[in-house]
Amino acid sequence: MNRSLRLATVNPELPPARVSNAAKAGGNKPYAQDAFERWVLFLDTLRERANNMIAHERQGMPPLLDFDYELLLDAHDFERPANYALLRITRVGDDCWDDCVDEAKPPVIIIDPRAGHGPGIGGFKRDSEVGMAMHEGHPVYFVIFFPEPVPGQTLADVHYALRDFVSEVVRRHPDTGPVLYGNCQAGWATTLLAADCEGLTGPIVLNGTPLSYWSGEAESSPMRMMGALTGGSWAAHMLSDLGDGRFDGAWLAQNFETLQPEKAIWEKHANLFAQVDTERERFLEFERWWNGFYTLSREEILGITQNLFIGNRLEQGEMQLGEHCSIDLRRISNPIIVFASKGDNITPPEQALGWIAKLYPDTDALKAAGQRIVYMTHEHVGHLGIFVSGSVARLQHRAILESLDAVEALAPGLYEMVIDSPSVDPNCKAGDYDVRFEPSEIDDLGIASDDAALAQVAQISRINEAAYTLFVSPWLKAATSPTSAEALRALHPMRWTRTMFSERVNPWMALVNFTADTIRETREPLPDDHPAILVERALLARTGESLTAWRRGRDAWITHVFGAIFGNPFGTLASPQADDLTASSNKE
Repeated sequence: MNRSLRLATVNPELPPARVSNAAKAGGNKPYAQDAFERWVLFLDTLRERANNMIAHERQGMPPLLDFDYELLLDAHDFERPANYALLRITRVGDDCWDDCVDEAKPPVIIIDPRAGHGPGIGGFKRDSEVGMAMHEGHPVYFVIFFPEPVPGQTLADVHYALRDFVSEVVRRHPDTGPVLYGNCQAGWATTLLAADCEGLTGPIVLNGTPLSYWSGEAESSPMRMMGALTGGSWAAHMLSDLGDGRFDGAWLAQNFETLQPEKAIWEKHANLFAQVDTERERFLEFERWWNGFYTLSREEILGITQNLFIGNRLEQGEMQLGEHCSIDLRRISNPIIVFASKGDNITPPEQALGWIAKLYPDTDALKAAGQRIVYMTHEHVGHLGIFVSGSVARLQHRAILESLDAVEALAPGLYEMVIDSPSVDPNCKAGDYDVRFEPSEIDDLGIASDDAALAQVAQISRINEAAYTLFVSPWLKAATSPTSAEALRALHPMRWTRTMFSERVNPWMALVNFTADTIRETREPLPDDHPAILVERALLARTGESLTAWRRGRDAWITHVFGAIFGNPFGTLASPQADDLTASSNKE
């Protein structure tokens, strides 16, 4: 396994497309010529994406951080090995650690999600969680993982590796507890850590983190209902067996894209075609991360699906990590900051906040436990936008970091974090915005939850899993080899639909590359207000609307079937909620 930690570099094949200052002159050209030129440039961008993907895989898929770093600890060398490592961020542009860091401030440990993609989403550009933490003067540490798990790696192995990482940061900064920043899946890993290691960390920041897998209305989580209709965790087990003990993260990425295809697939590519002269670089930047598919061990994916997604054992206090380690979220005494978005249909606010009412029946119980929970909701940004959007990093994440002392000084209770008169100063200077913490009541959260239907799903999943393990799994394991697993991996639609545009796979793309070079020399796009361009944009938007209508119908059908089988406590049909960017929410 290639465990190189060099910063991924992509061959700089071509400079950005030149947009002439005399673009209006392009208004004299026929629309068909302009559309043909954009189509060639669009295909050439897909060619670059394919080549970037192939190059990244050949490099061993190192983390896509836009910051210099040094490796401190590699969990491959631990007594209980895992494919995780701890990095220290050492340089931001021309500024090094000594220039940026105030050692009196608490260190920030950012843990990226391991949910199909590689690490780096929290720091793959300057306006990011890493960038804001460095601008605020915090020592910054980043937890990464390698493409391949240690054979037989379990959630407990990962948990103990993370605990050792936190201990190392505490050793380096003994005067202040570190701030744990958990993104998505890494958020629940962070809560596991805090529940097991009471007093070891400072504030915990959970960004788009699902902790209440049974909370929320049915239409807020069609992926959850689809998992129920396919019978539970046995499908993940089967895919792991076909992968020779490894679960291909491309399956998770595919689920994210099909969850809202009009955004994640159509709008992303339609916008590139329409604005290919200006969108190429941003498209390629995000796709370098999105198309880096990592794997999980069979034990990990089954632990995640059985204990969390389907079993909901974390919220119920029934999750076990090893023989002598049980997790109870009530043991967490550190302040908790929850950042969720109403536009997130992967982790809607109900799943990010529902656990509070399950742990504490009312606000008095929360206060009696001495706990401080602060939550903040964004109105529209999608799931990945919580971690990726530069505007979110410059405002919300900056405000969180600047408010850590205020959060720790709060009396026990539940608070909503509200930002007034926001400034989005990209230079991270003192901005004219105010942060206030409004006391809130647990009852005010108003999160619906009926565990009966999903408890049935969990029971059916256990039955199907037992049957599959007994009657099918042994045969698939015997028939699978490393060669067959690698073939299935290469043939996954999330890979070949990308790599097919590389000239290394498709010789015709060399002609596209040559033609694109020629076009760039004299390219003068039609102005945005050209009548034909306006008609084209309207047609692209109409197609997106049609896909949205189809997706809503699909979700309504799934909700109806789910209700017919398990009993639907939420209503009959899915409503058109959470229509913001999901798998492609890198827009600001």
